[in-house]
Amino acid sequence: MRSGKLPVSGKTIMLLCLASFLGGTIFASRKWTQPDSEANTDLVLPTMSNHDKLSTISRECDHKRKLAETNSGYIMGEVMKTHQAIQSLDKSISTLEMELAIARTRQKFTQNTKENRASNQSIPNKAFMVIGINTAFSSRKRRDSLRETWMPKGDKLRKLEKEKGIVIRFVIGHSATQGGVLDRAIDSEEAQYKDFLRLDHIEGYHELSTKTRLYFSKVISIWDADFYVKVDDDVHLNLGMLAVTLAKYKSRPRVYIGCMKSGPVLSQKGLKYHEPEYLKFGEEGNKYFRHATGQIYAISRDLAGYISMNSGILHRYANEDVSLGSWLIGLEVEHVDERSMCCGTPPECEWKAKGGNMCVASFDWSCSGVCNSVERMKHVHHSCGESDSALWNPL
Repeated sequence: MRSGKLPVSGKTIMLLCLASFLGGTIFASRKWTQPDSEANTDLVLPTMSNHDKLSTISRECDHKRKLAETNSGYIMGEVMKTHQAIQSLDKSISTLEMELAIARTRQKFTQNTKENRASNQSIPNKAFMVIGINTAFSSRKRRDSLRETWMPKGDKLRKLEKEKGIVIRFVIGHSATQGGVLDRAIDSEEAQYKDFLRLDHIEGYHELSTKTRLYFSKVISIWDADFYVKVDDDVHLNLGMLAVTLAKYKSRPRVYIGCMKSGPVLSQKGLKYHEPEYLKFGEEGNKYFRHATGQIYAISRDLAGYISMNSGILHRYANEDVSLGSWLIGLEVEHVDERSMCCGTPPECEWKAKGGNMCVASFDWSCSGVCNSVERMKHVHHSCGESDSALWNPL
């Protein structure tokens, strides 16, 4: 009252106090409720976030796994393509190397032909096939048994060579004492029949691999043939069927034809086909690689050229058929397993002939040729031989 201000009634004071209390209550309520709400929010949000994160991680793992699987397949595919490309390149290189060797042989052949023409010497004659009959000094009766059965002689032999391009020769070297009685006997026989091919080679059973190599080198320098055949002198042969069979492969390069086999490597000494170098073929009991049996086989011109060109570095095993197989095993060569070239003697070849499946060659496996061929060759020829006209039909 003394300060001059208006007096405040008790009622007003009570209203102000009540208003202040209510305002404080409302303020405190908002203040405490908000943290609870925020706290609840904080509690819920992390739980939802972890679930989302786990779902995301799972989806990412699945995606990465699928990518890895896809990439793995892609990578393996690329590896296989690369491997195939390398194999193809290796084959191409091998083919090119052989083609180069053959080209060198042909170049040498052409050069020799030009030189022979210039000097009026004989030049290689064209032929369809050259048949070399492997024989020995002691085999005069075997040779006669062939001349009396499937092998033409005299004018017929010349006619066959001229009209059909089929050349047949007995193949033999010389004795250790060159010019001795054995060589003179062959000279006399050659003068009578004119059906020998002489090699600069010392005859011997254990030298057949060398003889085979020299044979191919010799014949390709004399006759430019499509095929070169080697046959033993105790095997029955149907020349017409042989011509028909080889004609099927005339358009194919690098062909090796015969009865393919893979016999055991014999390490025991004293056996007929003992292999002194058996360790090269792996463990005891292993087999040889596939090769044509030695009684008869044929190779195309390119392969004979390859052997001739590389004869100095071709390894020779104890068995000549194994040697030939080893010379060709690493080349791009078509191996033809022609079972008609290894028929058995009668009754087998006779049954086949009557059934219209004439055999190319017949022999006995147990004897590696026709058993007792001198005595039995006429019987085999009578039972399994083709008609005379078969040889003169067009190829």
